[in-house]
Amino acid sequence: MGPVLSDEERSFFHEANPFGLILFARNIAAPETTARLIADFRDAVGRADAPVLIDQEGGRVARLKPPHWPALPSQGAIGRLYEAAPAKARAAATLLGEALAATVTPIGVDVACAPDADVRAPGAHPVIIGDRSFSDDPAIVAELARLTQQALLAAGVATTPKHAPGHGRAALDSHEALPEVSDSIDALSADLAPFKALKDAPFWMTAHIRYLALDADAPATCSPTCLNWLREETGYAGMLLTDDLAMGALAGDIGKRTCAAMAAGCDVALYCPGDMAGNQAAVTAAGESNDRVTDIWSAWTEARTGRIARGNAFQLAAQLWALVEGDVSTE
Repeated sequence: MGPVLSDEERSFFHEANPFGLILFARNIAAPETTARLIADFRDAVGRADAPVLIDQEGGRVARLKPPHWPALPSQGAIGRLYEAAPAKARAAATLLGEALAATVTPIGVDVACAPDADVRAPGAHPVIIGDRSFSDDPAIVAELARLTQQALLAAGVATTPKHAPGHGRAALDSHEALPEVSDSIDALSADLAPFKALKDAPFWMTAHIRYLALDADAPATCSPTCLNWLREETGYAGMLLTDDLAMGALAGDIGKRTCAAMAAGCDVALYCPGDMAGNQAAVTAAGESNDRVTDIWSAWTEARTGRIARGNAFQLAAQLWALVEGDVSTE
């Protein structure tokens, strides 16, 4: 799928009725064109509240880019600010959420795949998380991620903290291969602090990582043991959204991957390449949205009534950059 819905895609969406849609750079054109794509998708599935997701964290993970949308600093930059000026970093984390909301809502996106709630760890892959994380301190990640999420939710944007139960220890890129984490249960539990602070999120995104202390056989996305532990340890009652099921960390065809994730306890399957054969296989394997998913999303959309993103995205971005790049010698 590109920036305009084809007749074949419109027919597929109408017949398959997927729960929602996620956008990537290939789908993004001028704001008016992207807004039309989103409206056409919702028209095809016949649901005005069908969720539309986008990876928009700030920093290098941003599908909406200049010149139509502002560039925003990374979460890592805000975390570095915290070391010198905690109060300014807290203000910056809130501004990040406000700027993200003001960026995505005008085109009709109502779910941001953000914030990143991962805690950086020594020896981890330098790119896959890196400056996407606020800090290597779970308490700092929890505090700043919570402020970002609160601003997004207050503006009517559903959030998707990622990658539960924590991607910060992975030494491999899960886009290419399956990382294994051998740390103890106690260490893994420490990584849950940010997620415990983000239980108001409608979605959490799972990690394609094999945590040997929990399940030596299956990655978290496909492991009932891992996902049950995650919910029990955190008390999270929202929806678990898989990371992209096409990633190299997983084995088997897309149908088998989807079935494994849903059987493990994931609520929503995410398939991102956009090819029609893969779309059909994922939809068929996932089946129709269950009542729990429908109820959670309906409750969220009802609670969102009256909430609106306020402010101009470029103005908010300028304020945020001024905080992050300004003099932090004093509070």
